[in-house]
Amino acid sequence: MIPGRQSPAGPYYNHPPVPATMKKMFLLTASAFFIAAVSFAQQQTAPVKKEGWHLLDPAGTGYLGISLDAAYKLLEGRKSTPVIVAVIDSGIDTAHEDLLSVLWVNTREIPGNGIDDDGNGYVDDIHGWNFCGSKSGENLARNSHEITRVYHNWKKEFEGKKESRILADRKYLYGQWKKAAALIEEEYRNAQANLPRLLDFEKNLRENRRLVEAALGKDDFKAADLPPLAGQGEQVKAAANTWYNMFDRFGNPDMAASTVMTDLGGYIGQLNNAVTRKTTPPEDWRGQLTKDKYEDINDRSYGNNNLKEGSGDHGTLVSGTIGATRGNGIGMDGIAANVRIMGIRAVPGGDEHDKDVALAIRYAVDNGAKVINMSFGKPVSPYKKMVDDAVRYAASKNVLLIHGSGNDGKDITNDIFYPNPVFLEGDTATNYITVGASGDKSTGAIAAPFSNYSKKSVDIFAPGMYIYATATNNIYKGADGTSLACPVATGVAALLFSYFPALTPQQVKRILIETGETVNGSVPLPGEAEKSVPFSSLSVSGKIINAADAVKMAMKE
Repeated sequence: MIPGRQSPAGPYYNHPPVPATMKKMFLLTASAFFIAAVSFAQQQTAPVKKEGWHLLDPAGTGYLGISLDAAYKLLEGRKSTPVIVAVIDSGIDTAHEDLLSVLWVNTREIPGNGIDDDGNGYVDDIHGWNFCGSKSGENLARNSHEITRVYHNWKKEFEGKKESRILADRKYLYGQWKKAAALIEEEYRNAQANLPRLLDFEKNLRENRRLVEAALGKDDFKAADLPPLAGQGEQVKAAANTWYNMFDRFGNPDMAASTVMTDLGGYIGQLNNAVTRKTTPPEDWRGQLTKDKYEDINDRSYGNNNLKEGSGDHGTLVSGTIGATRGNGIGMDGIAANVRIMGIRAVPGGDEHDKDVALAIRYAVDNGAKVINMSFGKPVSPYKKMVDDAVRYAASKNVLLIHGSGNDGKDITNDIFYPNPVFLEGDTATNYITVGASGDKSTGAIAAPFSNYSKKSVDIFAPGMYIYATATNNIYKGADGTSLACPVATGVAALLFSYFPALTPQQVKRILIETGETVNGSVPLPGEAEKSVPFSSLSVSGKIINAADAVKMAMKE
């Protein structure tokens, strides 16, 4: 799934449509139906979010950004070379005004002639390739859930079996099935327990919304609209109190009642899906389109060159964060000034398939990418060997892979988030960086409350809250997620490769980790806000990426 807190990546890209904190809030509120609200005449002030804060200098501005301007000042007078950055994601808006000039172009292909001019197996792959579609151009845009696929695919083989009875060559897959089965069962029990009261809660909240809107004489409202109702009758006052309490719990007075209802409906939909996932095997939407032999990594000439249709915002947000045209006076500036973005679509409307990821990595390497951004992930990986082999191939060609740690607010030391750099044989890829998401006082948290973390498995943090970037159809928006922290790290890595092309992936990784910004003190633990931990305990480095310090160190290499 894609790590971004908008509704992808999906692709969850690394984040669910309804954040975990929202789910918890709905359940807490539903358990009592109407909790005594604070006085709705007292309004809260939300933190002021600054577009582009992630690029700023901590010392000069107070924002925990990456000191990008200072990095470029250090580089004045030096020449840069173009760096190809592959974005394996949901696709990309190849017509976006701020990306047109930075798109990778396969000069060995003649556009639109329907011929595989360069003989690489992919017809008219001008800006990249889409492994999530048919040869006719139709794209996969349905929700995809890996734990459901794994659970049902191997249920007959593994259900009720003990590990001691499993053959050695099936033990990894057995472990993946056990994890999937446990997750499916947990989701199912949670859904069965909470659906009835949430449906009742939704019904009552909807009725209270109707009362408030009738009293206000408008179709929608926010927290600021409620104080005039303090003098109304008890029924209207109680309804207004209920809604003020909802806005207060969300911590966002600018949120509309309609948005709250949409989010609640989305969560109820997730619970209904949790029931269906256990009881009903999923449709193979992918196979119906791609028509490849999924277990054969050599059956690779499937898909199409349609990177844009049905891609959503996720891949475009990621691409702009890395390399949107700098200094053109429109939209926003990317991090790396001399990059070419190669779009590779391998993430549908949900969890990616291992084979598509493996072939996407190989495509990127074979077509000259120096850095590969991977803002996606999932809890199980049945065909991990395919991905491992591709990561080893990237290492053999000196290509760096950067991956978001995921947005479940978990310690992924043992609760693994895939893909990961630890191979099935036990050794670890050295050309691989895993990135957690940081924030700022302006975003409400230093360690993003949704970010996965690990003192062993997450290398470093990078800004990933309210990252303002390119979105589809020539617009711009802010988004949260390790899906955005990952391209911030990728942008800095590409910047280093551009100005210091002799650096190896291992050197860039070491530079980023050793030169990051130290954050002293404790922060709320992601996923468990009631606990405080040292920020330094959340990753290997305990730091936030800093471009200027990375450039200083690169100059000495």
